[in-house]
Amino acid sequence: MVNRPPTADAPTVGFKRHLRVQSIGDEAVYLLSTRGVQVLHGPQVVALAPLLDGTRTLPGLLREAASRMPAPEAGRVVGELAKADLIGYREGVTRGPADAAGPAYWDLLGDGSAAIANIARTAVEVISVGRADRTAAAEACRATGLTVVDHDNGDGGPGVGLSLVLCDDYLAPELGEVDLRMRAAGRPWLPAKPCGPELWVGPVFSPGDGPCWSCLAHRLRTHRSAEEAVCRAGGFTGPLPVPDASLAAGRALGIQAAALEAAKWIAGVRQGQEQSVYTLDTCTLRSAHHPVARRPQCPVCGDSSLVARRAFRPPPLVSRPKAAHTGSNHRALPPRQVLDSHRHLADPVTGIVAEITPDPNAPTGVTSYLSGHNLALAGHTPTEVRRGLRQLSGGKGVTAEEAEAGALCEAVERFCGTRQGDEAVVLGSLDELGETAVHPNTCQLFHERQFRDRARWNATHSAFQQVCAPFDPRRTVEWTPVHSLTTGRQRLLPTSMLYFSHSGPKGLPWADSNGNAAGSSLEDAIVQGFLELVERDAVALWWYNRTRQPALDLDAFDEPWLAELRETYARLNREMWALDLTSDLGVPVTVALSRRTDKPAEDIAFGFGAHFDPRLALRRAVTEMGQLLSPAAGARADGTGYGVDDPEILSWWTRATVRNQPYLLPDSVESPRSPTHFSRVFRTDLLDDVKAASALVARHGMELLVLDQTLPDVGLPVVKVMVPGLRHYWARFAPGRLYDVPVRLGLREQPVAYEDLNPVPIFA
Repeated sequence: MVNRPPTADAPTVGFKRHLRVQSIGDEAVYLLSTRGVQVLHGPQVVALAPLLDGTRTLPGLLREAASRMPAPEAGRVVGELAKADLIGYREGVTRGPADAAGPAYWDLLGDGSAAIANIARTAVEVISVGRADRTAAAEACRATGLTVVDHDNGDGGPGVGLSLVLCDDYLAPELGEVDLRMRAAGRPWLPAKPCGPELWVGPVFSPGDGPCWSCLAHRLRTHRSAEEAVCRAGGFTGPLPVPDASLAAGRALGIQAAALEAAKWIAGVRQGQEQSVYTLDTCTLRSAHHPVARRPQCPVCGDSSLVARRAFRPPPLVSRPKAAHTGSNHRALPPRQVLDSHRHLADPVTGIVAEITPDPNAPTGVTSYLSGHNLALAGHTPTEVRRGLRQLSGGKGVTAEEAEAGALCEAVERFCGTRQGDEAVVLGSLDELGETAVHPNTCQLFHERQFRDRARWNATHSAFQQVCAPFDPRRTVEWTPVHSLTTGRQRLLPTSMLYFSHSGPKGLPWADSNGNAAGSSLEDAIVQGFLELVERDAVALWWYNRTRQPALDLDAFDEPWLAELRETYARLNREMWALDLTSDLGVPVTVALSRRTDKPAEDIAFGFGAHFDPRLALRRAVTEMGQLLSPAAGARADGTGYGVDDPEILSWWTRATVRNQPYLLPDSVESPRSPTHFSRVFRTDLLDDVKAASALVARHGMELLVLDQTLPDVGLPVVKVMVPGLRHYWARFAPGRLYDVPVRLGLREQPVAYEDLNPVPIFA
């Protein structure tokens, strides 16, 4: 809408100038425009239509209409037409036909007279910080009716209502300087990139209202991590200029689009997209609007201490009833509602992830989605990342909605778990901080022998299996507060192992994604993070001890989706089965496995799942197995066709068989488990699940720690959950549950010797 300025002149009233008014007989008036045809019925409007030509004031119109209808009736019809936005006031002298298109355009967008008045009294300043043609942009603005102030120093003087800033790259550091000047002057400014194959215009940065350039730049850098890696490797300060690939017609189109948006802003037109980046691909002529979100924690326009202050407070847990029919996760919200609320986070320009798409390599019958690069691999080399199964974030499910929501949540989880620079930190050494600080190796659980042998081990194993340096308790490092849901007290863990980062001091423990989770609520996220810890601990106990575990009776679970999937796998020459890995914690944990039966290499795939509900544990395991099976879907009998080149993974797929890895098969002595085998207490509130998890951990002499990693500009709750003592399923061989629990469960007569641990590390 446009706010019409007051005027001392008596305005005339008439149909909007973008409408052709055509009366047909005495019963109807047709209004034709580029947007269609409207029909007005009734003798009153037919009688008034010839008088609404924009040459009469409202009093004059009512006087002339008096011979056709009473003045109150004429006033009522005029009021209804105005309410329908079909007529408007016109200020000043009516111009000739050559000038008619401009006023008609402004009428189309709202109050044309107000728009024209705003343009007449407000100037625009044009600035170029790159190769863009400032002169051409100024001429385009004048042709649109704008007054251009011929300044190029950011000090436009009185009457300047907007600065149009042309650039080659929205991350050009000069734009940060422009933003500071404009904020100091209190003036809105409009960036535009009128060059390259894709043209960009907007948003309008208005000081004190909405996002600033730094908010946008933060999101843009998210999509240019590969370029940042090049800059880090080469010692460059970005952004790196690239050759301009454009035609004169495209550049002219970019200039004209920028002038048009500047004119609309100055005219007072507000359509709800002013805080978006408009892009036009000149190769395909596809266009899109990309909303820019304000970052409440932005150091320029927000409160940079917001994230740190939150970390020092306990997570605000509340009663959170579970939604009915939520698919695979007992969540507070169903997948569709999560997608509807947070789908905007997937955007190639202003999102935290470029897009969420179905996995093109997923085997038949497997539903999985991909959601961009796996930020948990920050700090690893590009070669290491490309080799593994976890190059991309993703989600899986029985339905497409479940998989898409899972992919979005994992992308958000990894983004919020990446260090931004405003996290809460406390400086000190382990010795100085005392009992408040948690030794990192109580979570990492590396064996002393692993530390001593780390150079040889790291040289021959993948990125996931790397052993960090032993932690020096006297070294001053950054620590971040976490909160114990078990004791209610605050603890400290090294910041480096809580946030993914490309940089930081050398020799410190690094972060992994174990226990990181996003959820529809904070309570939901904590439950999911806890279940992941339980799952991976149970997997480690089974895998490295190579214990024989009972099968699950898949027929007894009576799941139609599972029966259909088993038939699909059979057609793909794959056998499927599942094992019960439930540990002493009592939370059902499942591994689903599948192998090829038509060639010597069995391409054994597996997936894991844990949940208080054994059906959901199985569901998660089966869907994860399908997700991780994608790189082997195209494997051929000659050993080629795999979608990864990690030597550890390829060795497993081409050499591992159930004959040489018998622990993958069910224990023939134990009876298969049905759903009724598992003790299950159904809770209707996620807060009760959180309390149950905390109590369970306490009964086993451990502590449930939580770090709230939710970012204010993202909104979807994210946490990192830690339970010192629970084991990751990567190669972490310190004394503890890995050796003790199998004996307590009767799976071994005595603890496994270090030398007898499974020499094949988990590579999922």
